[in-house]
Amino acid sequence: MAAPVTCQVRGGAGRGPLRASPEGLPLAAGVAELPVLDARGRRVQFGALFRERRAVVVLVRHFLCYVCKEYVEDLAKIPKSFLEEADVTLIVIGQSSYHHIEPFCKLTGYPHEIYVDPEREIYKRLGMKRGEEISSSGRSPHVKSNLLSGSLQSLWRAVTGPLFDFQGDPAQQGGTLILGPGNNIHFIHRDRNRLDHKPINSVLQLVGVPHVNFTSGPAVIHV
Repeated sequence: MAAPVTCQVRGGAGRGPLRASPEGLPLAAGVAELPVLDARGRRVQFGALFRERRAVVVLVRHFLCYVCKEYVEDLAKIPKSFLEEADVTLIVIGQSSYHHIEPFCKLTGYPHEIYVDPEREIYKRLGMKRGEEISSSGRSPHVKSNLLSGSLQSLWRAVTGPLFDFQGDPAQQGGTLILGPGNNIHFIHRDRNRLDHKPINSVLQLVGVPHVNFTSGPAVIHV
């Protein structure tokens, strides 16, 4: 098993970063008890997802967001064997109706755990931003489409889908966390805008998962 995460945990607005102990910092009271829904609409306690082992949790903006789609397409390229060897769970959480989970997984090829938080209670309690902050986030290695083509793709999926909705609050931003085992938080990044997500390999490195090549073709380890 990989060594415990000892990276910095970012504080909220106006606060400097906090240094986490190997055991992590406690998750805010009540967050672990909040429910998420699986693809069949069954309620699962959020804390149960990382009670026994570490988890990389990615909260996405909404399932129609082309940036989220392309980011999750790269998450889908992470071999399950890499995660199993590091004893890590990979979890995506959206904020749509659970009816959108299965179509989104088919669209992206995502095979790992995925849930939704339709009321956005977890987003709120973890301090995820609503609205986009204008800042230079640099070019993401995971986003292939430009603003025009990506937006057109999102619009087309909206009007041709069986349920015409945004599949979540379009103003909601996401983030990335490393949680567990137990109600411990080791790392949190709150996205300031749609392009401010953490590069996947930088997060995988923190939990002892090998580097993944996200170019087209099967995933490989860089040596």
